Formats: sequence, structure tokens, C-alpha cells
Amino acid sequence: MTVLTLNEEHTGIVIVDVQTKLMAVMRHRERVIDNIIKLLRLSKLFTLPVILTEQYPKMLGSTVKEVKENLLSYDPIQKMAFDCCQVEYFKNCLESGGVTTIILAGVESHICVFQTCVSLLERGFNVHVPQDAVDSRTEENWRVGLELMKKAGAVITSTETIIFQILKIAGTKEFKEMLKIIK
Repeated sequence: MTVLTLNEEHTGIVIVDVQTKLMAVMRHRERVIDNIIKLLRLSKLFTLPVILTEQYPKMLGSTVKEVKENLLSYDPIQKMAFDCCQVEYFKNCLESGGVTTIILAGVESHICVFQTCVSLLERGFNVHVPQDAVDSRTEENWRVGLELMKKAGAVITSTETIIFQILKIAGTKEFKEMLKIIK
């Protein structure tokens, strides 16, 4: 299996800090939320494990309502560290799932998403970052985050590319269900 490969058996999703106060200042709030919801719908169809984090929720609020409504359960990992891998419970969740590939989405691209990406790569995970499901307050920082993650070894991709990689073939009930979501 190559770094570019995605399959349902070994793939999980990490959603970083899509919180009310943070998302209010993102450039592409609606696009990012919409694509995270698509990834969550995919996770339900294929039983992909999902880990959700919140950075200092006392100050930045909880996860946005639209994302909460699409989670099987709302149980965020609260953190102060920018790098999610600095949180012991986060690392335990990763290790318990048999996951080797992570789809990494959220905000901000150049801070928490980037630092988490690098740590995941250092721990041997393959990391796929859908560029349309991450954001930063400025385009420059968004681009810097994506470029740094790519240089570190992450696959920079899109939400739709991820969906079709997991689906593999047309005509299945999963394909028909996801087709309704991406249209």
C-alpha cells in the first residue's frame, strides 16, 4: 500500500478545532464546514473512526452546531496544545483504532492542523489533508500551512478525491448515498 492509497479498513478522520469563535473568522467557513460534513457522512457509511478536538473551549467556544449535528456522538478532546498529539488521550484514541491513515481537517491550517500533521507523520501515519476542508484566517497562512504539510510528507488532496478513493466503485448503495451528498 502506498502513501497515496486510502481504504476504509485503515483510515480514520481527525477534525481539529472547528469551534464557534474560530470559525467566525475563517475566510471560507461555509466551504470548510460543508466538506467536513461530507467527510462525516462518509465516516458513517464506512464506519471510519472520528476524533474531534477543541482548543481551549472556554475561550473559543464549542464545535459549530452543523458539525455537532453530523457526529455519531459529541465527545471532543479538549486541549491547550496546538499539536493534538501532545494530548495523551488523543494519542490513546489513535493507537486503539488500528488506523494507519488519517484524513486531517479543521483549522487553522498553519497552526494546529500543521503541527498535528507533522506529529502524525513522525509517528508513522499517512496523512491526507483535503485542502477544501482546512482553513486559516488569511489565504497566505492557509497556503503556508498546506505547503509545509506537503513538504513534511502529507498528501494534499480534496474532499471529493477522498470520497471517491474510499468508495472505489460506482453503483453500490454507499456510492448512491454519497452521490446525493456531493451533488
